[in-house]
Amino acid sequence: MKQLKSMMLLLIASLAFTATKAQGSKTDTFKVWGNCGMCKKTIEKAAKTEGVEKAEWNSETKVFILVYNPAVISNEKVQKAIAAVGYDTEKFTGDDKAYEKLPGCCHYDRKKKDETSQTKHHH
Repeated sequence: MKQLKSMMLLLIASLAFTATKAQGSKTDTFKVWGNCGMCKKTIEKAAKTEGVEKAEWNSETKVFILVYNPAVISNEKVQKAIAAVGYDTEKFTGDDKAYEKLPGCCHYDRKKKDETSQTKHHH
């Protein structure tokens, strides 16, 4: 009987842990500009910080899938980390010095920067 009670408590505890873990996760998607497999490695590595459960970028669609714990890290912090290694995201422009250091194949068309510089010339 004591063993059955212990097993039930263990089962309840593991279910409660699973529920809180699932409840704590949040999934977001956003665009990240880049070109190739090397971009993918750099972008995903930059995003994989504490609190990030999944960081996956598709080089064809430019869509980044982020599964994270909002109690530990924010979507914005992950996008800033990606921008810090030279890649533009929906919210942040990639660091210019980091972009210049990227391999030639990773130099993508920086639309956001062109758009902002064009609007400044019109004023």
